[in-house]
This record gives sequence, C-alpha cells and structure tokens, in this order.
Amino acid sequence: MIFRQMFIFSSLALSAALVIASILWPGISWIWLIIGPFFILGIHDLTQNKHTLLRIYPVIGHFRYLFESVRRELQQYFVESDLDGAPVSREFRSLIYQRAKKDDDTRAFGTIFDVYRDGYEWVNHSVAPKACLPTNLRITFGGAECTRPYEASPLNISAMSYGALSRNAVMALNRGAKLGNFAHNTGEGGISDWHLEYGGDLIWQIGTGYFGCRTPEGVFDPDLFAKQAGLDVVKMIEIKLSQGAKPGHGGVLPAAKLTEEIARIRMVPMGEDVLSPPGHSAFSNPIELLQFVAQLRKLSGGKPVGFKLCPGNKREFLGICKAMLETGLRPDFITVDGGEGGTGAAPIELTNSVGMPLRDGLHFVHNALRGIGVRSKIRIVASGKAFSAFHMLRVMALGADTVNSARGMMLALGCIQSRSCNTNNCPTGITTQNPARYEQLNVTDKGVRVANYHHSSMETLAELLSILGKDRLEDLEPADINRRVNQGSIMTYAQLYPCIEDGCLLHTDCAPGSWASDWHQATAGSWR
Repeated sequence: MIFRQMFIFSSLALSAALVIASILWPGISWIWLIIGPFFILGIHDLTQNKHTLLRIYPVIGHFRYLFESVRRELQQYFVESDLDGAPVSREFRSLIYQRAKKDDDTRAFGTIFDVYRDGYEWVNHSVAPKACLPTNLRITFGGAECTRPYEASPLNISAMSYGALSRNAVMALNRGAKLGNFAHNTGEGGISDWHLEYGGDLIWQIGTGYFGCRTPEGVFDPDLFAKQAGLDVVKMIEIKLSQGAKPGHGGVLPAAKLTEEIARIRMVPMGEDVLSPPGHSAFSNPIELLQFVAQLRKLSGGKPVGFKLCPGNKREFLGICKAMLETGLRPDFITVDGGEGGTGAAPIELTNSVGMPLRDGLHFVHNALRGIGVRSKIRIVASGKAFSAFHMLRVMALGADTVNSARGMMLALGCIQSRSCNTNNCPTGITTQNPARYEQLNVTDKGVRVANYHHSSMETLAELLSILGKDRLEDLEPADINRRVNQGSIMTYAQLYPCIEDGCLLHTDCAPGSWASDWHQATAGSWR
C-alpha cells in the first residue's frame, strides 16, 4: 500500500484511539502535544502542490529534503569522480532544481572541481564580448524538399514515451514546451491525448514497433501515419534507428506498466511486455531508409523528417552517406544519441559497453556529412548528458545544431533519481502508471518548472556566447573548448577532434587514411 494511503488510514485510526483514550484517561491528553504537530504536517503535505514526493510520502518525505540540504552545505567537500556526473552529479542536479524553481543558482567560493585534474574543461572568454539574445538563437529545420520548415529552440525535450512516463509527466512536459516555445519529442510510444492537452510543439518519433501507425500485424500503415502526422502540433518526424540506452536492442515497456489506454494508443494486446523489434521492417538497407524518409515527408505534408541513431558500425552510417549521393535523397536532420545511455532502462552490458559515446559519435557524423559535402543541408541534434548551458555549448562546438535533454527535463519535473523507472514504483509519479502516485504530480506547477529550466538554460547559453565574443551559434568552433589532458598538457577540441576536409569523400582515392577502409567497404544497397 502506498504510504500516502497508509498515513491517512493510520492517522484516522490513531486519532480515534487517542480521542477515546483521552476521554477514559484525561491524564494522557499531553500526548497530543507530541502527535499533533505530525498530524498537522501530514495534512499540509497531502494538500500542498509543490512537492510530489511529500504528497506521496507525507511526513517521512521531509527526511529526503533534510539530507539534501545538509549535503548541499557540505557539497564543497565532495568532488564527483566524474566531472559530468553519473548519472547526474550533485552539482548539476542542484543546478537544475534551482533553475526550475527560479531559485538563486549562483555559487560562492568558486568551482568545486579540481581545475588541475585530467579531464577538466573550460572556454576562453573574450575581452570584447558581444550582445547575444536568447530569442535570436532559433534554428531552422527543413531542407529544399520541405514545404513546412520548423524554427526550433536550441534546447528541446528528448524522446520519452507515454508508457515509460506517466500521463501527468507527459502533460507537464508538454505544458512546459508550450510555455517556453520549444519542442517535445513523443518517444516511440505514439501520440496520446496527453501530448495534445496543452498544444506544445511535438516531434513525433516512429520506432521499430510503428506505434500509432501500424497494422494489426505490426507493420507500417501509411494512412494512419498521414492522419497523425497531419496534426498542426506535429512539427517534425523522427525515425528511431537506435537509442543510446540500448542500441540494437529495441524498446521495452513492461507488462506491469501497460494500461488499456496505452495498449490502445500503441495498438498492442494487454498482458504482455511491449517489445519493439531490434530493426525496422519498412526498409532493409540505406537506400530504402532514405526512400522511407522521403515517403514520410510527403505523407506529412512537407514537414521535416530525420532519423535518430546511436552510431556503431561506421560502415553502416557511411553506407547511408553513399545512398544520399546515389539517390539525391537526404534527411532534414539526424539525431545523434550517446552510447552512455539515457533515461531508458536496459541491461547493464548495453548501457555500459555498447555504442559510441556522444562526443565521438557526434564528431563522426558531423565529419561524415562534411566529407560528402552535405553538412550545411542537414541539421544535427545531439542527445545525451546535457544538463547545463556549458554542456550544450560543448556539443554545439563539435557540430550539433540543437540539443535534446531527457534527464534534465525529468529533474525539472522533480525526479530524484531513484532509478526505479522500470518498476512502476517511481516515488515522484513521473515514470509510473499507478494513479495513486502519478495523480500527485501537479501538472500546472511542474509545467512551469520545465519552462523555467529551459528559459534559464537559454539565457545562460546566450550569456556564454556573449562572453566568447560571439552572437550566433553558427560561430562556435571546436577551438573554443579546452580540455586538460594531463598535468602538463592542454588541448582544444580542434586538436582532440580534428575535422576532415569538406567534400573529401566525394573522390574515392582522396578519403583520409583513417576513413579509407570503412568508406571503401560501405555500400548504399546493404547495411553490411
């Protein structure tokens, strides 16, 4: 039984017992002085709307906030073993909470990081800063074939399905997207009523299960797709080839989280785990993938269409590049996911040891598109471990046009990283289908927090650009990011991640040495 219900039941029972005892034995009425404050605190927790955790765990939930406040006071004595945090460091988690609540997010006494430690990164400021406004940082998605391009924010909500998330979490994210004028990726679970509740911009993700646009046999249905893709709130379409949390594995929704509503939206039977196949049935090679992209663009009425992948075998992506050259077909964008994993639950071997890490994958995709001379015609979205404006700046310097965030947005909703997303027992109501839990998540308040986090991140990103002496994202360069390689060596990203010449792969004999083998073996008509 959820603690909220236990508290209500035990409080009523104990109150009745104390009233009877006080009547029979007046001398014990002093017990109310001890018990009363806890009753009052519990009633306050049950009726307030700011903290989902306290609504679900009245009274005892305060211990979490007590420990968190003590930890924040002592934070300067604890430097994370990973400068980025795993899964999210205390420093960045605190930052997101504060920005979501519009609390002061400044720090005294400098950085908590050891700046002389291997891996420390920073940007070099300019003595001649420029004025850069967050409103000037929109990015246009949509190539020449698009009749309905989309002006996107540099930061958007990464793919998280309804089913993986609760209805209230989906509504809060979408409300935040509407308030902040940024996009909400649906994840591969289809478009639900909760995605449409507030009218926020949607990026509809189509996975291997084709949820929301499938036949009873589980294959792609063009008519159902066209109906959903024609919705005004759907701004772009994303085909998911793989994801960083479990590349090559396919999505999993445990039967415990499958409700009749989710089964209807996904068009799957009740009582079974919902398993997305590892690969697509609508295409079987790079040329067919691009033909599928063109088909979806036409069916959607000219909206931008792209695909998402966690890069793995380089020959396969280079095969897609060769298919672009042979057919003249191109995606409008490519989302690069990092192999370090996302919010999705997966076997530990996949999260730890499969797929390129984000920076390596992003650098490879950016250079491959440069090599065939189409980088300026295809947008790149980076997805993976971006919590702060510096994280965004870092991947943008490596070639990303925009950034998707999942963990950052979940933390803005109030996630405490209990890592129980796949158990249906999320203590904050975000990743559960248990109404006793998710109904305690206040959509209005949490939607504002998501918008606050986005707004603050955009303001800080613009400020960082100003400090660098730039006023456009397009002016960022790998040389702007510095990394301490060891005690005696500092290198820029331009040195760590060198770029190949634009168009150098167009002539077979001119492929750079490290690219030559994979480029020669890649084929447009086969993945192998």
